[in-house]
Order: sequence, then C-alpha cells, then structure tokens
Amino acid sequence: MKPITCMVLVFLAMAGFGYAQTPAPQPAAPAAAPAPAPAPAAAPTPAPAAGPAVMAGPKTAEWNYARYTELVKATGRKMDIPEDAFKKVQQRREKVLKRIDEYLVGKFKSAQPEVMEAFKEVPREYFHYNYEGKFNTVSNAYDPEAKPWGLGYGSVMSDYLGQAYMTQLAQPKATDVVLEIGTGSGFQISLLSRIVKEAYSIEIIEPIGKGVGELFKPIGYTNVHSKVGDGYFGWPEVKEGFDIIMVTCAARYVPPALLEQLKPNGKLIIPVGSPIRGTQTLFVYTKDAEGKVHSRRDVGVHFIPMKGAVEKNPKPAN
Repeated sequence: MKPITCMVLVFLAMAGFGYAQTPAPQPAAPAAAPAPAPAPAAAPTPAPAAGPAVMAGPKTAEWNYARYTELVKATGRKMDIPEDAFKKVQQRREKVLKRIDEYLVGKFKSAQPEVMEAFKEVPREYFHYNYEGKFNTVSNAYDPEAKPWGLGYGSVMSDYLGQAYMTQLAQPKATDVVLEIGTGSGFQISLLSRIVKEAYSIEIIEPIGKGVGELFKPIGYTNVHSKVGDGYFGWPEVKEGFDIIMVTCAARYVPPALLEQLKPNGKLIIPVGSPIRGTQTLFVYTKDAEGKVHSRRDVGVHFIPMKGAVEKNPKPAN
C-alpha cells in the first residue's frame, strides 16, 4: 500500500523556516478590517519551561493488545492484526516518540511536556483506517518517514511531525476549550483532548465524520464532541467561544465566523492559500483582550482544500 502524497499536509520547511516573505492576509472579519499590511517574520512561539505535565482529559485504560482488540471489535472496523504484529507496532512507536521529541526541541527549543504526554497516551494506530476502502494501515502508523495516509473520500491523515508541530504551536492548556475544523482521522483532536478541558471537531465529509465520530467514546475520550457539518460556520452553539481554533484544511480566506468565535486572548491557526497554485502558508491569528485581531506568518504548508461555503462565498471586503 503506497501512501497518499497529494492534497495532504506537508511541511515545506522541516529542516528550517526559510521562505519568501509576503504580506500577511488580513482576516475576513465581520466588520470592516484594516487594509493588509506586511507582517514581520516571527519565530515559533517558544514552549513553556519543562515541568510535570498535567493532563486535563479523562484518563483511559492501559494500552495493550487486549485493549486494542476490544476497541477494534467495538468500532466494527477491519483492523484485526496478530499479537506479534501489534508488538512490532509498539516497538516502532517508541522510536517515533523519541523522534517527535527531538523534532519539537529543534523547532521550539523544547518540547511542551503536555504535548509529549498526549502523544504517549493516544495510540495513533487506532486511527489508521481507510473508511472508503474499509481496510487498515495499522502497520504504517509509526513509519520512520513521517508521511500522510489516505482515509478515503479525498481525506487524509496528516503526518505525525506536522501534527506535533501544530499541537505545540497552539500551546494548549488544561483550561482551554478548542475547536478543530477538519476532523479527518480523529487523531489530532484526540491529542488536544488529552490536554484541554473540552474539544470540538467538525468534519464536512459525511462518511468520514460519521465513522470517526464513533471512535471517541469507546476509547474513553469523553470530552471530545464531533459532528458532520461545514466548518466555515464554526460551532456557534458553544456560546462562550474557543481559546484555540485549529483548521486542518487550506482556506482561500479566513472564515468570519471563526474570528467571531475566537475568545479574547485566543489563537486561530489556519493554512491560507490556493491548492491549485500550491502556495499555502500557515498563519497564526490572535485576538487581544480588546478584541483586536493580529496575524503573523508561520511556515509554508500544503493541505487538502477546505470545502463547502468557503468555495462558494466571495471573500468579504476588508
């Protein structure tokens, strides 16, 4: 089985953050926004000082072959593997966890302890499934080369280094309420759920959203709330908004609703650009205590395109 290598999250600067500087696009705010202005390059947000990780998400049962087999049966997916194959996957997992730690140290000077604890707790192999073809790619969950894998219906599971990068970039805290646009495999929101208070995720592809939506309760991630819908509109039913909004698909512009639903002192991480031209940049938008939005460029990326209303609605005038 070959990995899907198109229309996926690919960090263009794994070894460094050099790229051509261009002005940051201004968010499509619901009210008139300032004219675009060049945004200076900014280094990734430094990680907090290392210390004991305090996980906010509910604790789950020990991960072993019996637990894996139980969950495979509970979710009804074709993911049965022999016990010796499961053990080999776990051996590769230990090597990948070490690589993720070294990668985050290289990018942020230190790895956020909560992020590493989340990667240790959430079994990536549980999410390695193709919902269209109805087959698993469990043995590839911890390949030495970080690469994305197909979920079917045009959706993909991003590579583990990209997911580690975005998780630490978000700087999640135990008191946070987060929203993810693009549930995909469910692995990214599961990582966040181990750190934050409540985690919400929206998937526009119905077979993916429904299938993945059945994974969280059996494994014990009771603070994850998922639904099928258009992420362009966010999740307005969560009246107090979100501390972190993470978009895992490339938008032509920032959906206004996402900025509306971002709390003061909140952070929106979103890839912006055209999948056709292949030019996308990860942007970090922050809202200060007064409600003013600030933006900065982070790094070049390539994601699958955001679908739905963002394709039909013209970009709001600044």
